[in-house]
Amino acid sequence: MPRAGLDAEVGPVGVTDRGDMAVPGDPSRAGWYRYGPAPGSTRGSAVLVGHVDSESGDLGEFLALYDVRRGDRVEVRRAGGGPVHYRVVSRVTVPKDGLPPSVFRRSGAPVLTLITCAPPYDPGRGGYVSNLVVTAEPVESRPAGNGRAKWPT
Repeated sequence: MPRAGLDAEVGPVGVTDRGDMAVPGDPSRAGWYRYGPAPGSTRGSAVLVGHVDSESGDLGEFLALYDVRRGDRVEVRRAGGGPVHYRVVSRVTVPKDGLPPSVFRRSGAPVLTLITCAPPYDPGRGGYVSNLVVTAEPVESRPAGNGRAKWPT
């Protein structure tokens, strides 16, 4: 992801008490939804999530997703396995309560789905009211200069 420069360590996340996908508290880290496929799986949607910012004003690594465009490449490095490479095929903004269930599918063609918050920001409603959803498909090789996400070590 040359324009984005996203480089975040990734750790597993689950769900909150309310049933929402958990997001790491540290804005410099990303979370992999551990109840779904992992990046590099042969089927389903591997979901990574992260913050654009924090209440303290720190910028999050996933702010870089605002600059991602169709065709950008993504590399996910995995502990105990080689890196997997993807190409961005879509970028959409949806209401937080409108996140499609297909984002979390466990079957079908493999994809990498990256999710972060998106404007508008409404403090009265608890923060950002939308999500930016970036979808990428696997590719065989990677050109020099890609963005990277570090898989859990």
